[in-house]
Amino acid sequence: MLKKRDLNECHVLYELMADPAVFPFVRHKAGSVEEFIFLTKQTLEAEENGELISRTILDEWGNPIGTINLFDIQDNCGFLGTWIGKPHHGKGYNQLAKELFFNELFFEKNIQTIFMRIRKTNPRSERAALKIPYVSLANETRQDIYQQLNAVEDVYNLFQIERDTYYMYTARHSSLVEEAMEA
Repeated sequence: MLKKRDLNECHVLYELMADPAVFPFVRHKAGSVEEFIFLTKQTLEAEENGELISRTILDEWGNPIGTINLFDIQDNCGFLGTWIGKPHHGKGYNQLAKELFFNELFFEKNIQTIFMRIRKTNPRSERAALKIPYVSLANETRQDIYQQLNAVEDVYNLFQIERDTYYMYTARHSSLVEEAMEA
């Protein structure tokens, strides 16, 4: 479902990203396939330098359908950025990709906090975030970051996922699944 980014997927991902339903919500926008390849090369270099973590989201047949990234990594915290091509919206890929990515970030990469800045004009992403039981709205609890995001204009809501909260949820969820299977 997730794999490390590579240049072979650029043409397919560019076509998905260029869709008007997706493009406005992509952090690193490209106006052409060539520009997308260049941005992907920069992403791969930034990951090697520990500045971000980027994965390609795959469908059940191994086709690239979007990306999931942790940007601006600092002090074991970073900002999540995800996009999925419109033909794949509403099929559960977003939630599954996030769970796999969070497991990697929290348990393999030692990330402590994942922030999500979501435009107040993007109800699809806000609904997706609020469906996740271990996500909390951080506009009040992380006012310093919230104010930085909205320094010029009130554009974003800030959400966060703490490693401990995620771990407690996944441990409890695993126990409930095991109990249900034993019953």
